[in-house]
Amino acid sequence: MNNQLAFVFPGQGSQKIGMLADIAEQFPVVQATFEEASQVLGYDLWDRVQNGEQEQINLTECTQPLLLTASVAMWRVWQERGGAQPSLMAGHSLGEWSALVCSGVVAFADAVDLVRRRGAYMQEAVPQGVGAMAAIIGLDDEVIVSACRLVSNGEVAVPVNFNSPGQVVIAGHAGAVERAMEACKEAGAKRALPLPVSAPFHTPLMRPAADKLAAQIEATRFEAPAVPVVHNVNAQTESDPAAIKALMIEQIYKPVLWVDCTKALKDAGIETVVECGPGKVLSGLCKRIDRTIKALATEDVASLENALAEA
Repeated sequence: MNNQLAFVFPGQGSQKIGMLADIAEQFPVVQATFEEASQVLGYDLWDRVQNGEQEQINLTECTQPLLLTASVAMWRVWQERGGAQPSLMAGHSLGEWSALVCSGVVAFADAVDLVRRRGAYMQEAVPQGVGAMAAIIGLDDEVIVSACRLVSNGEVAVPVNFNSPGQVVIAGHAGAVERAMEACKEAGAKRALPLPVSAPFHTPLMRPAADKLAAQIEATRFEAPAVPVVHNVNAQTESDPAAIKALMIEQIYKPVLWVDCTKALKDAGIETVVECGPGKVLSGLCKRIDRTIKALATEDVASLENALAEA
C-alpha cells in the first residue's frame, strides 16, 4: 500500500459513447465486468455504451450503474497490471459507490442494483422540468449560499456540489435556481450555467428518494472498508458498516463537500491522486483545489500506462 496515493471515482457527467473501448481491447476483464452488471440490469450495458445514443446513457437510471461499472472495471484492470495500492479512496456523488465497491464495503452486483434504484428514485422524486441545477463560476461560497437563501421565496435553491474554489453547483426548484443564477451574476459571478441534468441532485427535494433507498441499503451486506473512504457528507472516513449505510442515505439529499474531501486527502499525506474511471473531471478539480497534488487519469490506454508508471 502506498501511503501517499489515493484513488478517486467520478460521478455523473463523465459518461460518453465509446468510452473504455481501447482498454477493453487489451483487458478482457473490462467486458467481463460489464457482463456482470448486465446480468443484474437485464440489458446489455456494454452494447449500450458502445453503440447506443448519448441521450440514453444520460438517463440517470442508466448513468449511475454505467459509471459504477466503468470505474470498477478500471480498478480491476489496475489490479491485473499490478498497480500501486492506495491508502485512501473518495468518490464524487455516485462515484462514492464505486469507492465502496473497490474498498470492499459492498459487493459489486449489490451496488449495481442499488445505484440503478438510486437513479430511478431520484428521477421519480422530482418530475422532469420541476427541478434544475446550475454551475456558478467565479464567486465565493458564502456569497452563493447567501444568494440562494435570499431568492428562494419558499422554494428550494441550495449549493449542492462544492467542486473547487470558484466552482459551485446549485440546485432546487427550476424557478428558484434561475433566480439564484441571476442573483449570483449580479453579485459578480463570472458565469452561471444551467446543467443538462434530469433532477436536482443532493437537495432536500431528494428526501423521498433517500427514504425509498434506505430500506434496500439497510438490507444489503456492508463490510468494514479494506481501504478507508473519505465520505462526501462530512469529508471524513468511517469504519463502521452501519454508519457507512447512514452516510450513503444522507448523501442523496446533502451537498457533496468535494473541496473538503480533497483537502482531507492532502492532510492525510496524499501526494498523488488517480482518477479511476472515464473522463478527467476530478483530475481537473484536484489541480484547482491543490496544485501540489499530482492528479492522474485512467480514461484510455495511454493515460492508464502513464498513471501506472507515475503512481
